[in-house]
Amino acid sequence: MTERRAIMSGSLFEEQIGYARAVVDGDRVHVSGTTGFDYATMTISDDVVEQAEQCLRTIGTALEAAGCTFADVVRVRYLLPDRDDFEPCWPVLRRVFGQVRPAATMLMCGLADPRMKIEIEVDARRPADPGAGAG
Repeated sequence: MTERRAIMSGSLFEEQIGYARAVVDGDRVHVSGTTGFDYATMTISDDVVEQAEQCLRTIGTALEAAGCTFADVVRVRYLLPDRDDFEPCWPVLRRVFGQVRPAATMLMCGLADPRMKIEIEVDARRPADPGAGAG
């Protein structure tokens, strides 16, 4: 049977809304849309670049809990209320994804809280177990 497990970040939103930060489903990892909140303190910066950096820290922690790194990301989605906020984030995004080159989409849309300036969602594929199939 395929492994399916939820990874929680401790965000109040996960509890209040009823979702997981990430779901591992076999070799697939689906990380929920992640905003710039520091979920330990439930604070958020006013700066979109700082929010993007925090999104990526939270996503990185979820990927690690799933047995992945950013190198395993195959799809990324960027959601922003203001298209003008996207380009200032490019250096941060390029630093993380520039060598990985996942399929990517940017959508302009409203987010759940007006303080949120960016939300990032990723899908990854867990690396094959190096010991699997040996013998």
